This record gives sequence, structure tokens and C-alpha cells, in this order.
Amino acid sequence: MRRSLLAAALVAFAVSAHAAGDAEAGKAKSTNCSICHGADGRSQIPMYPKLAGQHQMYLTNALKAYKSGDRRGALASMMTPNVSNLSDQDIDDLAAYYSSLPP
Repeated sequence: MRRSLLAAALVAFAVSAHAAGDAEAGKAKSTNCSICHGADGRSQIPMYPKLAGQHQMYLTNALKAYKSGDRRGALASMMTPNVSNLSDQDIDDLAAYYSSLPP
């Protein structure tokens, strides 16, 4: 019982730590993203994923992995240059914005 309460507290802390992004600021920073992912995060091009409604932590981790070069794959060659100049705050803001949109 104690372990499950501790685990729940740690998860709540981790989620709140990722809630630091500002969705409005993310919207203002999303112009470049919208070229491939759509203005509302719902890409109409099958090879580009829909970002709207994705979990904020997933988006944050994915963007940081592209930026560091840890995420590889078919689209990494396009994503890495696009995220290379983003700060951690930019990433948090973009993740907050796209996670706030309905899927």
C-alpha cells in the first residue's frame, strides 16, 4: 500500500513537472511545425504524424530525442534540423500546445 502511494506521488510529480509549458506560447512557436503537421496539429499527409491530443510528456521526450540525435528513423533527417535551435522551454511550450488540442 505504501509503495503504491509513493509510486502515485512520483507519477503526479513527474506529470506536474512536464506541465510547465505554456500552450499559448507554443501556439505562437508552432508555425514551422504546421508546415508538415498541419495548422491544427492534424496532418493530412499520411507520412507526418498527427500531434494534436498527444500526451505532453511523449511530445517533450520525442522532441528532445530528435534534438539530441537519439531518435533515429525515416523522418529524423527532417526533424533534427527543425528542432536543433529549440530551447527546453520552446519544447515544453510546443508540447503543451499540441497536447491541449483535441485529437
